[in-house]
Amino acid sequence: MSEKPPVEPASPPVVPVEAKGTQARTVTQRGLYFEELEIGVLYQHRPGRTMTETDNVLFTTMTMNTQALHLDAAWSEGQPFGQRLMNSMFTLATMVGQSVAQLTQGTIVAQLGMNDISFPHPLFHGDTLYTETVVTDKRLSASRPGQGIVVMEHTGRNQSGVVVGHASRTSLFWLLPTEQN
Repeated sequence: MSEKPPVEPASPPVVPVEAKGTQARTVTQRGLYFEELEIGVLYQHRPGRTMTETDNVLFTTMTMNTQALHLDAAWSEGQPFGQRLMNSMFTLATMVGQSVAQLTQGTIVAQLGMNDISFPHPLFHGDTLYTETVVTDKRLSASRPGQGIVVMEHTGRNQSGVVVGHASRTSLFWLLPTEQN
């Protein structure tokens, strides 16, 4: 892992727009730095993501998962849920993905691990996944100056508010760059 501070991604040159003699302010979309993440705050990530049959078949076949519950509609009709289930790894990946723009875009150093992953209710084709995150713990890194460790609890719900996924994720975040302190 690199010890370098975050670098803004390449972007086209900014052409200042002046309004009545003042230069317009520039705002770059990013996640939150270590100091900006608050323990106990509920971060709701929007928009939701409607799960499609295409999502399920592509993800399942791309990851070489031959589980009939994801691929075989006729067979799945005879199973307890009566239809195919969304691949739970796709659900998990989407839950994490939905949090990126609000929490980690450009402010994370690395993913350190995940645990306590569960899927208490299935997602089906046509369901919409909404994810929320609560920061449950954070501390400065003892070995990596300028970085901190954050534990986040992600919860995914379907369009009816039923919990369909849960995961605890530990990540290494950048501290605010010194010029922004």
